[in-house]
Amino acid sequence: MSQVHSSAILIGDVQISSEAQVGPFCVLDATTGPITIDAGTRLMHRVSMQGPLTVGQRNHFYPGCSVGYPPQDLGFHPDKGGAGCVIGNDNTFRESVSIHRAKLELPTRVGNGNYLMVNAHIAHDCIIGNKCIFANNVSLGGHVEIQDSVIFGGVATVHQFVRVGRGAFLGGLTGLSTDLPPFFMLTGINVAGSLNLIGMRRSGMQRSDIDTVRWIFDVIQKRKLLRSNVLLSLAQRQEDPLVDEYIHFIKAAKRAITPNTPSALRGASKVTMAE
Repeated sequence: MSQVHSSAILIGDVQISSEAQVGPFCVLDATTGPITIDAGTRLMHRVSMQGPLTVGQRNHFYPGCSVGYPPQDLGFHPDKGGAGCVIGNDNTFRESVSIHRAKLELPTRVGNGNYLMVNAHIAHDCIIGNKCIFANNVSLGGHVEIQDSVIFGGVATVHQFVRVGRGAFLGGLTGLSTDLPPFFMLTGINVAGSLNLIGMRRSGMQRSDIDTVRWIFDVIQKRKLLRSNVLLSLAQRQEDPLVDEYIHFIKAAKRAITPNTPSALRGASKVTMAE
């Protein structure tokens, strides 16, 4: 038998592994879609979930977490299940983390090994990679894509439809409405003033690769080139997988690339990097 506390409320099609734990006063509501909780996952007390929702193995939900509830969208009926939400393995969700289910055809998704601190919020249709860290009160708008190993300082905020590349760092109290490439550091509102050098070193990245990222930063941020010319410059070294990663990131961008000065988003520079 699953370790489900007698005060927990389970409604509808709720499947709980025999090796999972559901603590006191948790509510698992599958009226809008099934809920599945895999082995080793623990819900402490007063955790609320709504389906469709799939939760993987060895996740830890602290008190007050709210997962799988409807998007904060006035056009989305709260009784509609939709694509729901999928949680991977080995994630930690501290007190009062909230994650909303998708409104489109693919689920809101959280990968593996992420750590979300108190009051972090992931909106509908977001895609979160692996081994990311969200400090207190981080907030993501809908349709945001976060790649692997991204770190968010406290109260950092990300606008809808923004992408953040792997290994990037968003400082505390910052805001982002532009695409932040891999390993860039957000140092102000829409300002990438530096690289996440500490993160690269801690990840075990080779010195030669760090030097390559420095060169890429110089091409993207300091030469003030048109996007087409940025891609031409990077193409000179596209045989390098690291350079190729940035080329693909920039080609896929539908928003401006985060500049290294506040003024760069005004006037001609905004046009060049958003074309």
